[in-house]
Amino acid sequence: MIIAESDRLILRHFEEQDIESIFLLNSIPEILTYIPGEAMESIEQAKQIYQDMILENYREFGYGRWAVEHKEDKQVIGFCGPKFISEFNEVEIGYRYLPQYWGMGYAQEAGKAALAQFHQYGIEEAIAIILLGNKGSENVAKKLGLKERERNRFMGHKVTIFHRSL
Repeated sequence: MIIAESDRLILRHFEEQDIESIFLLNSIPEILTYIPGEAMESIEQAKQIYQDMILENYREFGYGRWAVEHKEDKQVIGFCGPKFISEFNEVEIGYRYLPQYWGMGYAQEAGKAALAQFHQYGIEEAIAIILLGNKGSENVAKKLGLKERERNRFMGHKVTIFHRSL
């Protein structure tokens, strides 16, 4: 199901055919530098995440992380979208991309397209939870109009919470 489109990207629900992309986004060490948890070691772990987290969020909330598909090469290059974070009782805009697509404006382009859809789901505010030191993600959050709100802890790590009313 397509959620939004931009000039270069399609934001859509993850599908079973995207499991390999889910694995890549959760197994490449360079991507995971500022992501809590261990790298995936098998495609089975990606299938589990797809079934138990992604599809479950779609069922429970009507939204969740969306696949970001590059129009030109039809590849899933990352994800961007909302996720309810129970620890803060707020909705986070999260994003993650394959390294070969970093620094090209895709995160900002997808983030703007995603945030424009939040109101469809009754989401009036968004946060971004960013591990300390992750300047790339902080820059994306700022370009999306989120402002630094506070320092906190999440999943055992020090984080900065960015916030924006939509």
